[in-house]
Amino acid sequence: MKQENRTFPARDLVRVAAAAALIAVCSLISFPVGPVPVTMQVFGVFFSLRLLGGRRGALAVAVWIALGAAGVPVFSGFTGGIGKLFGATGGYIAGFLLSALLYALITRFAGESLFAVLAAMLAGLAVCYAFGTLWFYLVSLRAGGETTLSYVLAVCVWPFLPFDLVKIALAEAVFRLLPARSKASLR
Repeated sequence: MKQENRTFPARDLVRVAAAAALIAVCSLISFPVGPVPVTMQVFGVFFSLRLLGGRRGALAVAVWIALGAAGVPVFSGFTGGIGKLFGATGGYIAGFLLSALLYALITRFAGESLFAVLAAMLAGLAVCYAFGTLWFYLVSLRAGGETTLSYVLAVCVWPFLPFDLVKIALAEAVFRLLPARSKASLR
């Protein structure tokens, strides 16, 4: 029986590391919109997925989260640490990994047509919002807050949704601006 070669070439490790760094930099770019700033994390995650493909892109998201969990300040507000993952907004960080895995699954089976990619990105964003919002709600309840789901949606979802849709469109637009040769060499 022939054994399948499952090595991960060094060039892929470099690409994954570079994408994780891109996500980290995008996490640090923020715009004040209210009590919670808008960051470019969504752009970084979906651009990395688009550029590297689902499998390597998901690995880049996992590396970014692992770095943050280890205390490297790669999350929004130049923060890091395991406490950030277990805090009120930690569900959104974990939700990015779920988004990446869903993107990888959808594009693996549906291909990478514009429709399939955008559907995968939107489904990923929905999963990130659902997981993050549920996490925020549960953490708020545990802290003794009189929180309602409508309040959490008003604070954590509705103000960010238009910006995140623009960031998804921007990720796709920037990807399409890259020369075909560059895109092919990254796959």
